[in-house]
Amino acid sequence: MTQAARFTSSAPLALADGWRLERLTDPSRLFGANGIRSGPDGRIYIAQVAGSQISALDLDSGALETISAKGSDIIAPDDVAFDDRGDMYVTEYYDGRVSVRASGGATRMLRDDLPGANGITIHQGRLFVNECRPGGRLMEVNPDGGSPKILLEDLPMPNGMEVGPDGKLYYPLLGANEIWRIDPDGGEPERVATDLGGPDAVKFDSDGFIVSTQVASGQVLRIDPRTGDQTLLAQLSPGLDNLTFAGDRLFVSSFTGQITEILADGATRTALADGLTWPLDLAVGPDGTLYIADGTFLLAYRGGELSTLGMLFSPGYPGYIRGMAAIGDGELIVTGNGSVSRYRPGAAESEVLVDGLDQLYGVAVSTTGAIAVADLGSGSVFAVQSGRADVLASGLDRPMGVAFTADGTCLVTESGAGRVAAVTNSGTDTLVDGLESPQGIVVVGSQLYIVDAGSKSLVNVDLETKSRQVVATGLPVGAPPGVTPKPLLGLVPFSGPQGPFAGISAGPDGTLYISADADGSVVALRKGA
Repeated sequence: MTQAARFTSSAPLALADGWRLERLTDPSRLFGANGIRSGPDGRIYIAQVAGSQISALDLDSGALETISAKGSDIIAPDDVAFDDRGDMYVTEYYDGRVSVRASGGATRMLRDDLPGANGITIHQGRLFVNECRPGGRLMEVNPDGGSPKILLEDLPMPNGMEVGPDGKLYYPLLGANEIWRIDPDGGEPERVATDLGGPDAVKFDSDGFIVSTQVASGQVLRIDPRTGDQTLLAQLSPGLDNLTFAGDRLFVSSFTGQITEILADGATRTALADGLTWPLDLAVGPDGTLYIADGTFLLAYRGGELSTLGMLFSPGYPGYIRGMAAIGDGELIVTGNGSVSRYRPGAAESEVLVDGLDQLYGVAVSTTGAIAVADLGSGSVFAVQSGRADVLASGLDRPMGVAFTADGTCLVTESGAGRVAAVTNSGTDTLVDGLESPQGIVVVGSQLYIVDAGSKSLVNVDLETKSRQVVATGLPVGAPPGVTPKPLLGLVPFSGPQGPFAGISAGPDGTLYISADADGSVVALRKGA
């Protein structure tokens, strides 16, 4: 399936009279870009953890083809490798699995007991896998079954690896900021290079030198495996993930979905443009700055331009961000892996308000400073203060979005029940029903706006008259037609289970902003001329 964009709507966008829509960011072609590898056909194969998708990029035409689509057997692919038959072996990071997709298209799971399965390589018919987690293992896996052979364990986050010309297996240790090697037939490991910029992948060029991407610094380094001496090949933005050679041409991937070719003398060429990976929740500050939670990134949209405020490996970052509310002076309240934090990106500081919850999604802050969060995992809404979380409502069916009305009433979407409920002293009362899968909500004066990801619509309810209007249909939110997304199980301590969330926020002028999570864009809806 040729892929011009990652999502194509089955229904045209339609707006109610008096409304207009503007795309603030372009749709994405990929769900980010993680492990990449040149395939037997000369194309570059790109694993996309966030979208459970693998795509192949034709370097001559720029055409993308979906090889393993969202909703298929492979979930959260992080890295790929090919054997001599052209079969593709895939690590599934969040699900702790390794699967093999035969050249004919059939897929079978090889193992499901490798938490954080990430780096993968094949050398002379031997399959090697590691686990990118604290205390991770490096092992040889038998493609025909049987227990893996553990080469090393208790490693600090090993990642993309490769066998060098000397027959030794080279692997970066992201947690130690080092590159090591070991003889796969036995022996003691040796440190090759240290004092790097967050090495997350290694490959070898035709001269036998290591080439390594640095996730934190954005550097692409050429390293002498004999001495550890380093040469800077290119300086890119932080968030690099992996690399591959197509002949002597070098390509690197970024979390944002960009594929960059590294040319001579540090020059670069964009082989595939980037875009948003998820996106998830949105928030608007008093100054009109639009904040975008893109999972591993926090972005700001000001004056028609996007900028990065923080990322997973930057100082003070509160971890994976899913829900978000702006509270002024550049401060945000954010939800992530079960924690709620106060985050000041300008100062690179975050403070955990409460931890130990389950799958947090939306967060809202009332005019009095009260904080409410929706916990899909426990089916609850919590009131959060520093150091404590009190249950406001429980027994909910997949709660996702929260908002406060002008009088301080907390509203919550139940995506599983297709309703919006008002939280009361005795439980909840149905406010809006008959929805398919409501997610993000926002209150503007007496107007409630609901993103219904199931029907791909924006619904407006007048809180005083209870009248209802469908503002937009055919929005690029939710899953593609006919696809039931499989949840990503997550990996402690980095993330809990991952799922999509179409957030919504409102600006001071009443503009509505929606995270079009299906096609990876942000749209603005405005009423009036």
